[in-house]
Amino acid sequence: MASKQNSSQMILVVTIVVAIVLIAIIWPLSMMGKGSASSGSGDDAESRIMPVARVEMQKVVVKSDGKPRTGEAVYNAVCTACHAAGVAGAPKTGDKAAWAPRIATGAAALLASVTNGKNAMPPRGGGADLTDAELKAAVDYLTGKAK
Repeated sequence: MASKQNSSQMILVVTIVVAIVLIAIIWPLSMMGKGSASSGSGDDAESRIMPVARVEMQKVVVKSDGKPRTGEAVYNAVCTACHAAGVAGAPKTGDKAAWAPRIATGAAALLASVTNGKNAMPPRGGGADLTDAELKAAVDYLTGKAK
């Protein structure tokens, strides 16, 4: 029984010694740099954790001279952002297989989809200032690329 008590005391002593050694090693390491931080401003930490880059979304502004824009001009200014790369499920420009079922629904149905928006595409294709004639010209231009 005495040896059992001695081994328990030995384990307790070893545990305390290990804890003291760890504190003696870790505490000075954790204090490094804290003493010299008082000379700088509080913005140092802020600048270290800032992201490397920032993305800003801007509204596309299409300058108009008062004349109706061509389908190609509307496509280049508004539609190409999604249809050139197929973003968010948009059928890619010139992809005949992707456009065939859409073209089969008819020009009126396609124009209605563009006007009202469909899936990820916002109403009027994202160009709120586009006239109905400009939307139709853009639809004709885009479907013409897939025929």
